[in-house]
Amino acid sequence: MKPRASVLAALLFVSVSVQAQDVNVEVLQSKLDHPWSLAFLPDNQGMLITLRDGQLKRWQPGEGLSDPIVGVPDVWAEGQGGLLDVVLAPDFAQSRRVWLSYSEAGSDGKAGTAVGYGRLSDDLKRLENFTVVFRQHPKLSTGNHFGGRMVFDGKGYLFIALGENNQRPTAQDLDKHQGKLIRLTDQGKVPDDNPFVNQPGAKPEIWAYGIRNPQGLAMNPWSNALWLNEHGPRGGDEINIPERGKNYGWPLATWGINYSGLKIPEAKGGKVAGTEQPIFWWEHSPALSGMAFYNADTFPQWKNKLFIGALKDKNLIEMTVNGNSVKEDGRLLDSRKQRIRDVRVGPDGYLYVLTDESDGQLLKVSPKR
Repeated sequence: MKPRASVLAALLFVSVSVQAQDVNVEVLQSKLDHPWSLAFLPDNQGMLITLRDGQLKRWQPGEGLSDPIVGVPDVWAEGQGGLLDVVLAPDFAQSRRVWLSYSEAGSDGKAGTAVGYGRLSDDLKRLENFTVVFRQHPKLSTGNHFGGRMVFDGKGYLFIALGENNQRPTAQDLDKHQGKLIRLTDQGKVPDDNPFVNQPGAKPEIWAYGIRNPQGLAMNPWSNALWLNEHGPRGGDEINIPERGKNYGWPLATWGINYSGLKIPEAKGGKVAGTEQPIFWWEHSPALSGMAFYNADTFPQWKNKLFIGALKDKNLIEMTVNGNSVKEDGRLLDSRKQRIRDVRVGPDGYLYVLTDESDGQLLKVSPKR
């Protein structure tokens, strides 16, 4: 998708004035050590929560937090690395497969993102026969930019968003997994119609590339398209709609600058021929995290909304979706001043939010009627 001229004009400078919105917030659980992601179990069995130090736990109303679920792979819990995303297989009711992404150590002290699945035991206490189906290659991270978000697209494919390990040029190298969106089957295989399957020297798992540090990944329920958000450097956090074989620019095209205040060395501008423009970008980086589209009936005032966590801005961003465009409406957790790592829409239509703190919390959020 290439934005129309009017959309491109709007993208030249995005600076929004937002107001804090009035919401109800209930703290369901505290004392979570840097929680990263959550996934809802069926039949009112609560949710699975990943902790960055490598623990997977279950939380259930009235029972609280379980002991760690055994059978989770060893993780490289350094810097931004550790146990990352958790998603249930689309056929969980039959297979009971739980998918995890995590950082994994290499032989030289560096690390990369890995993905696998195990069967959740009937008593909900073990992950059985954990099988690794994907490993980021090469392993280049010293603690930064793992990515790790995953989503099933409803058509039998799993997407995995990978950071460039703070090694900028690798995002343009098709012989490396860094800075890429990966597409696999629900069995962890490479689909025959991936764009670079028959290109010599290219990694066949790659779906799209030119991505810096993706932190949010979700399917748009109205268009059935995949949306991705990513951290820019200093400025230039983006929302993209990644398409087959497309180049999303990093580090050649960026609306941000280096943390030093200097230009990104490889950058050629905000718009560069052969690369795709984001559908939205921020002049001042909120440090985006997990995101969720709201398509429930519980709170009609939230219909057609997109919610995105903000780590640096310590808030939850509310946006209105109109086709393939978005506008920022406000911030929902302005008074809490907590780093937001993930947000999900629960089966009951409430927002469930994880705060990225040493004493992290699970929050239940609703609008004030």
